[in-house]
Amino acid sequence: MQSPLLRHLRHYCLPFFVGGSALLAGCGQGNAEAEAAAPPAVALPVMRLAAHDTVLTREYVADVQAVRNVELRARVKGFLEKIYVDEGQLVKKGQPLFRITDTEYRTRFDRLRAGRSDANAQARVATLELERVRMLTKENIISKTELDVALAKLRSAQARVKEAGSGERNAALMLSYTLVRVPFDGVVNREPLKVGSLVDDGTLLTTVTDAREVFAYFNVSEAEYLEYIKTRDQDPARSTNQVRLVLADGSLYPPAGKIETVESQFKAGTGAIAFRARFANPKSLLKHGATGKVRLANTVADALLVPQKAVFEQQDKNYVYVVDAKGTVRQRNFVPQSRLDAFYVVKSGLKAGETIVCEGIQDLRDGERITTRPVTLNSLAMGK
Repeated sequence: MQSPLLRHLRHYCLPFFVGGSALLAGCGQGNAEAEAAAPPAVALPVMRLAAHDTVLTREYVADVQAVRNVELRARVKGFLEKIYVDEGQLVKKGQPLFRITDTEYRTRFDRLRAGRSDANAQARVATLELERVRMLTKENIISKTELDVALAKLRSAQARVKEAGSGERNAALMLSYTLVRVPFDGVVNREPLKVGSLVDDGTLLTTVTDAREVFAYFNVSEAEYLEYIKTRDQDPARSTNQVRLVLADGSLYPPAGKIETVESQFKAGTGAIAFRARFANPKSLLKHGATGKVRLANTVADALLVPQKAVFEQQDKNYVYVVDAKGTVRQRNFVPQSRLDAFYVVKSGLKAGETIVCEGIQDLRDGERITTRPVTLNSLAMGK
């Protein structure tokens, strides 16, 4: 038989326990609903880093120059009497281009040629006189002193012959300068003077260009120069000298070029060194003074490539999100060696086998969990 106190407690406590059970059941249902309402882990593309032999391509501003491009200047003073070839025409070596009035130079040449003839005649007379004196001296008709005098006269006459010959050759040279000829096969460029113009020694008449082949000059930094040399020395059998030329309109010039020379010193102001590449120009597409970009390729062994979209900067440092096996992302600082199209080549900070987030890093936070969607390097390179 229950005491009145026990019956009293059961009367008041039973509703409490029943309500408490209902409350606990309600809390458990609320947690389940909250878990069901939580957003799922975001799915992001990830890539597993792997080492590959990679061709690094860099572009440098280039100055295109014809293999031969020379200025033709007047060597004598006078009036421009005739122009044989118009601007832009193909010319051959030795072909006449300009004539400068030659009356003065021809007159001088004729005078000096006559002087040389006279000197030769005087030398002939002195020679005959010497023979006569030598014969008389042998017969003791005249003294030996007369022989010495005749010999001196001959030597003086011979000296005048040499002097006259030198003057004549100089006059002939000056006369030849009045006819300006093409120094090599090429194209005549602008002719600033017209017939009748007064020219002086040194006046520019035109330029002639031989652009069947062209040089492309470009400057390379010291670090990139060392990279080029090391790549070349590591694999001498493989050609590292081949380069391509990107034209001003962005198109690729069809024939490949070849690096021929590298200057022997770096420029003090820029720390760069000049390279020279040669390109064939069979269709005369390239002109002297044109601009473009030289594309230089170097192979880097076992390179790690990181997509540019996977990289973000903080305080001038580069970071990526590395994903562990559970899908948790962590920031990781790395140092790039160079840039290749839409990728960075890793110098340090990352290693092969690690997985990084490739896209969608703007809203990620360190320690966040994601659902991974693996992609390949080739698909990223193709924009897929």
